[in-house]
Amino acid sequence: MGQTAAKRTERLDARVTKEEKRVIETAAHLRGVSVTDLLRTTVTDAASRIIREREVLTLSEQERRIFVESLMNPPQPNQAALAAAKRFRRTVK
Repeated sequence: MGQTAAKRTERLDARVTKEEKRVIETAAHLRGVSVTDLLRTTVTDAASRIIREREVLTLSEQERRIFVESLMNPPQPNQAALAAAKRFRRTVK
């Protein structure tokens, strides 16, 4: 499809038990892929899922209402916020 696979130049090593190795080899065989391909794709998928879970903010219904209310009706800046904005403007010029 015109897209070339990225060259794999990095290496990861892991020690596993005999039982873990047997299970991994069996799963790779059942999928019709090499152990390397099974490990690479499975671990990459799991790692991507973990990263996505950490990036998504989940709010309760009450938290969501408070958040939206704050966006729709933000509070007036206090003296500390005004001073920080003034310092920022001086340093950015």
